[in-house]
Amino acid sequence: MTEVKKSPAARALEEFSEFNLKMARGQKMLKRIKDDDVQIATADKDVVFRQDKTTLYRYRPTAKRSLGVPVLVAYGQIGRYTMTDLQEDRSMLRNLLALGVDVYAVDWGSPTRSDRWLTFEDYVDVYLNDCVEFICREHDIPAINLLGICEGGLFSLCYAALYPDRVKNLILTITPVDFHQDQAEGRANHGLLNLWTRGMSAEDIDHLIEANGNLPGELMSYVFAQLTPGATMTKYNIGLLDTFDDEKKLLNFLRMEKWLADRPHHPGEAAKQLLVNLYKNNELVKGEFQLGGRTVDLAEIKIPVLNVFAKDDHIIPPKTTQALRDVIGSKDYSEIGLVGGHVGVFVSGKSQGVLGKGISEWLRKRD
Repeated sequence: MTEVKKSPAARALEEFSEFNLKMARGQKMLKRIKDDDVQIATADKDVVFRQDKTTLYRYRPTAKRSLGVPVLVAYGQIGRYTMTDLQEDRSMLRNLLALGVDVYAVDWGSPTRSDRWLTFEDYVDVYLNDCVEFICREHDIPAINLLGICEGGLFSLCYAALYPDRVKNLILTITPVDFHQDQAEGRANHGLLNLWTRGMSAEDIDHLIEANGNLPGELMSYVFAQLTPGATMTKYNIGLLDTFDDEKKLLNFLRMEKWLADRPHHPGEAAKQLLVNLYKNNELVKGEFQLGGRTVDLAEIKIPVLNVFAKDDHIIPPKTTQALRDVIGSKDYSEIGLVGGHVGVFVSGKSQGVLGKGISEWLRKRD
């Protein structure tokens, strides 16, 4: 039989009908999905230590432990550690647990105006240090494995440089080191956050913090959204519409939106150190960054270091991270470059079988 050729009007009517059916299916799914269906960070864990707003969790094992030294995961203040356990099948923490790693994670809480004067010193010398000391006492060990993520990687770098006897192995993921290498690869859409920050004067940043007390989470959400304006503009129409044929895909979308909407405020003084001392003045890689009168000398980091970066990271461009190899004192330095962007390191399907396995195998060789 010869196929009857449809007129443009008939094809348009058919596409419009399919679109309406898809919208109706999507509306039914959205009505059926409740908040309990969109929970994130649900891996079983216990609170083992608290200080002020900081909470230390220990995750319950899901496999026989294969490493003698536990891992402490430290996220930053710009986002929440819950990204590392977004959902069951997209979870760095669950992948590590399944490979026998003993995992702890630190949650900095939700800073308010009362935390406006907290500094990098507070987070490195007090909160992070106290978490490390707790784990060392619990396991009767002299040092732990430290895994820092983004700004949490900066905390971890500072800690490893200032407290070298307390860190056995250091793992960094998507962590900036040379903040002025954002344009090194010539990709115009990479490093716009660095350019934006350098475009402000120190006085501008002072006024921003003085006016708000802290660096507002809503402001940072807006800034990140403007780094990819095309994706931001189409997320709730084209992006959301693409999920209407697959409830699992829709739930993935909603979990990510839930994480993005829960961006905490960043304590004011620590934010000024991040934006002025690091982003603008690039003091870390220059060996000029100071905490409590002590210089953070990355050459003092002589322990094994694993540096993980995202090849298509427009927020923390690869070259800003890879600069670490030239400034640390360690002779045992390794890198893992993952396909994808900043958040994709933790939540993309492609990274699930690579990141956790790569970290655990690297640690096992040094256990």
